[in-house]
This record gives sequence, C-alpha cells and structure tokens, in this order.
Amino acid sequence: MELKQRNAEAGTSANGRAFEAETRVKSNREVNGEYRQLILDAPQKILDCQPGQFFHLLCPVTSKHQPYLRRPMSIYGYFPEKGELHFLYKVTGEGTQALAELNEGDTLNVLGPLGVGYTIRDDWNNILLLARGVGLATLAPLAHEARRLGRKLTAICSARNPDVLMSIDLFTEMGAEVITVTDTEGTSDLENVASIIRTKIANGEVDALYTCGSNRMLKLLQDVGAEYGIPGEIALEQQMACGVGMCQCCVRSFRRSGKITHERVCREGPVFDIQEAMGW
Repeated sequence: MELKQRNAEAGTSANGRAFEAETRVKSNREVNGEYRQLILDAPQKILDCQPGQFFHLLCPVTSKHQPYLRRPMSIYGYFPEKGELHFLYKVTGEGTQALAELNEGDTLNVLGPLGVGYTIRDDWNNILLLARGVGLATLAPLAHEARRLGRKLTAICSARNPDVLMSIDLFTEMGAEVITVTDTEGTSDLENVASIIRTKIANGEVDALYTCGSNRMLKLLQDVGAEYGIPGEIALEQQMACGVGMCQCCVRSFRRSGKITHERVCREGPVFDIQEAMGW
C-alpha cells in the first residue's frame, strides 16, 4: 500500500533536507526484557541518512498514554533497498510506552533525518566502538558504514548482564571483533575497559574512537585518546523539544580553541569531536 506523506520540507539536516512523513509499522517486537525493535515501512526520501543521525517521532496518543512532545530517537538502521527504517528503544516513559503499543499496519509520523552524523576519515582504517545498553543502537549504522568502506572494526559492548547485551550478532555480521563486558561478570569496570583499549592501541589496531551518550565512557575515551593522540567522536544524548534547533532546549557546553562555547545537540550535533564534548 502506498504511504501517505507530506510534501512540505520540514527542516534541514546534515544531508541538506529533512522531511515529515507518514510511515507504516512492519514490526514492533521485543528484543529482550527491556528493549524493543521497531521496523517501519518508510518513503525513500527520508532514507538518505548518515550514521549517528536521528528522527523525531510523533508518539501515538492512546487511552492510556498522552505524550505531548515528539521523541528524538537514534537511527538503528536505514535500508533504502528495502524501504525500511529501524529503531531500537527502551520502554521507560510515556512516549516509549505509547510506541510499544504500535502494531503491524499502524501509522507513525516521523520527522527527519536530523542532525550531524558520524564521520570516518580516509586514514581511519581501524575503528573502535564503545557503548552500553541502547547506546549500541546509535553505533549500529556506523558498523554498516565501516563494512561498506572496508575498515576493520572492534566493538566493545557493555551491559549489566549477558541477557541484555544487544547488537552482538549485528556487529559480528559486519565483520567486527566483538568484545563483551558485563557488570555481573566483573569485566565492565572502566579500568578493565581502558586496559582492553590500550592493548588494542599498542597493537596498532585503533585509528579512531567512537562512543555514545555516557559521561563515564566519554571521560574514558577522552583520557585514552589524549594519552595516545587518537581522535574520536561521540553522539550526545539530550532532551529535546523541537529537534530542529529553534527552541534551544538541547544546548550544551564544549571546549573549543581554549574557550567554552555552546551549541545545540540537535542541530550542530548530535555527533561531536570527543575531545571537545563536556560531560555534566
């Protein structure tokens, strides 16, 4: 069935344009006890995405849930050849609880793609990803791009326990060396993770570092990156209202050229130089 979509341009993104469009739910299934994967049948024009970009979702209003604002959500996968847009989300508040009630065939209004995504420079042949929980969703498209470019990928995946580790199969399919660390196994402490990364760097296996969200992981990669002169990028998580830079809700501080500057995560980001980002 042909999807109804609005013709008006909704804003601009790193790719030049973003659109508001009606999509149709193909599936909305549980991945484990905490996370769900939403697959949408989407028009081609919103599938010109970059890893690290996001969409603003108009969560449905139901008899039980009345979310007011759109919810920003990182892209888990975009597949123009199949006309699919994927999201991985944790059910926590009003908006995601409403999303969890979507069934096959339901419609969902989305706005995007929005923001500035990850980059892989020509001389970054060995890249390392570090993420925990749903942060792995943001890094999944980067793994696809690394495989497309023929780069070697190491993915360090962290979680509370092995049952909630996510995207392991996806990273393996992308040809990545996958290293899992968990709280219950006593391997996820920052000292151990730093030791793993330093060993990789010493073996010449890291040209760039990538992560998402966590202040703890940001600080870890900043310290290791500065110690060895390894560049990197981080996708920041931030509360947003408009998602297109007008409301100033998502402004954060950055260190740049010896000064503190302020930028909008939704517009100038969500991906930033890892050494310039500041934690809370």
